Amino acid sequence: MIEEQKNNPLHGVKLEALLTDLVDHYGWDVLASEININCFKSNPSIKSSLKFLRRTEWAREKVEGFYLYKFKRLPKPDDVQYELPPRDRIVPLDQKPRAPAVLKPRERDAEPAREKPTPSRPANSPYGKSSGASAERKDRPAKEAPKPAGNDAWSNWRSKDK
Repeated sequence: MIEEQKNNPLHGVKLEALLTDLVDHYGWDVLASEININCFKSNPSIKSSLKFLRRTEWAREKVEGFYLYKFKRLPKPDDVQYELPPRDRIVPLDQKPRAPAVLKPRERDAEPAREKPTPSRPANSPYGKSSGASAERKDRPAKEAPKPAGNDAWSNWRSKDK
């Protein structure tokens, strides 16, 4: 008995062809920023990426999902289909692939890290006042450390105990 083929855009598409389409259209920079996988970041090549993706199921599923929902721009699957790997998902017949999404590499390092605000402490805190306490300490003269006598740095400490 002949089994009817379900509507799956990945049926018959080899991983190499899929990856080549993505690299030709987006380039390695966009793939590295959109899909956070090291094989796209450091010394990317089709051969090394294929080797990694064939051995690593979670990475292959990420790339196939990116291919379906960013490159082919199919609508996101429902909860039942989302639980399946991308190669096993069935796409309704009325949903057709569209033009690839326009993506640019994300510049994560371009924006400087923001300084976290220092948490303010209540006035009755046992650990001192909030930001005003550090300003008061700067106004006080610093205590001078005792100078060591001779070569022995512990000599002042020993002499104080006696």
